[in-house]
Amino acid sequence: MKSAFKAKPLRYPESWGDFPAGEHIQHAISEVCNDFAERIFGYHFAKIGALSSCISLNNSPIRHHINYTPQLLTKSHQQPLNKKDSESYVVGHSHCLPFSENSIDGFVLANELDFAQDPHEILREVDRVITQNGYVIISGFNPLSLAGIAKYLPVKRDNVLHDARFFTSYRIKDWLQLLGFEIVEQRQVLFSTLFFQQKWKGAARLQHYLSSYLPWCSAVYVILAKKRVIPMTAIKPKKKLKPQFSAVGASARASSASRLASK
Repeated sequence: MKSAFKAKPLRYPESWGDFPAGEHIQHAISEVCNDFAERIFGYHFAKIGALSSCISLNNSPIRHHINYTPQLLTKSHQQPLNKKDSESYVVGHSHCLPFSENSIDGFVLANELDFAQDPHEILREVDRVITQNGYVIISGFNPLSLAGIAKYLPVKRDNVLHDARFFTSYRIKDWLQLLGFEIVEQRQVLFSTLFFQQKWKGAARLQHYLSSYLPWCSAVYVILAKKRVIPMTAIKPKKKLKPQFSAVGASARASSASRLASK
């Protein structure tokens, strides 16, 4: 298995518009993220990366959302603010989060690991600042799909999608489990090459068929994981060992004394 670390940084997408079918991908991922976000409660929700910051979580019960991006997003890339939510924008790199330990209740990493130079470093930072029983939502491109095959074909070679890492969902889940996360749910979305806009009228019917019978070949997967912290319990002291001998009874002592007197 190839190392997850890349010696050179990859081209980083500034928005979903950098992909040929970016709007379609964003809409599909947003639907799943919104559904997952309904289960996450707390005070702070962080969306890591430029793509994650474009995902609107209108169904989230958490009021404060933090958009953490490498550079400040333009107004055209920002999502409209929800009346019940407050949005904060912080500029920085995803492998160095400026949050204190155990401070963020939920994370969204929308294809952030696919364009990361060292995805392990990002996940370690998420593990450091996430609260106990916090949640993380991760989406990624599936290499076992038509999009994974098209990545190696001479199709729109100048597109940033060719630079994506395309990690398998099994590999992402293995990394999460090593950090103490429990995989709650995984959903498969989009069954196309992602290099072209879907204009065929029967595409929706084909999507439904493939999602039912061939879910493993979807172009995008979305994972919901929960941080598990095993509480420390005091070790009870061992019980005192019972003596291996037994006291001699009065009748035994009397019989012994009578035998000595007779001698």
